[in-house]
Amino acid sequence: MDMVTIAEVEDTTLAIVLNAALRAHGFHPVEGGDRGLPGLPGVIGPKGIAIVVPEDEAEDAQLLADDLLKEMLKR
Repeated sequence: MDMVTIAEVEDTTLAIVLNAALRAHGFHPVEGGDRGLPGLPGVIGPKGIAIVVPEDEAEDAQLLADDLLKEMLKR
């Protein structure tokens, strides 16, 4: 099954919360995507931490992730 990146966030805590929220809504984000680059826990890539879901969930998960990020980043 192909995977799709639906978001990239710079904050590890934000990635953890976003992945948990996606799971709570029935999506299946890739485990470990909230911890950094594959094989390099704690190392964040130049665009941030990728939030990745199966391709068949990507469209709906993208909508939810966008709304959640908008709310979480309000200041």
